[in-house]
Amino acid sequence: MSDYAHIPGGSLKFKGQNDKKKKKKSHSSSERKTVENEIKSKDKLKEKEKENDISDFNESDEEERLKIKEKKEDGPKMTEAEKRFLETSRKRREQRVKESAKKTHKDRVSELNAKLDRLSEHHDMPKIGPG
Repeated sequence: MSDYAHIPGGSLKFKGQNDKKKKKKSHSSSERKTVENEIKSKDKLKEKEKENDISDFNESDEEERLKIKEKKEDGPKMTEAEKRFLETSRKRREQRVKESAKKTHKDRVSELNAKLDRLSEHHDMPKIGPG
């Protein structure tokens, strides 16, 4: 019997055809969302404190302050670096929104055209076909 005598039966299959993709579970993203919400609520309280004196607070504001303290104690433990990262990312996001709100559509289009003009011809679409 030769080496080439064995012929496997059945149809051919592509690699990975029957493999099911595993979904990645992300627990930290939900925790970060809750922390971002806490930061936003703290910012709202700070704004209220700036607008009004501490003596002018209503009972509802005091309740919000207590809820934030409870969440801070019971919530997910974050390192100082994570807190700073979330704070700086929030500030950058706000800054981008402010900058984009200043520009009109016409300004954005003119900036895009200027950027495309600065690119070299290497990035131009090649002509394909006759003509």
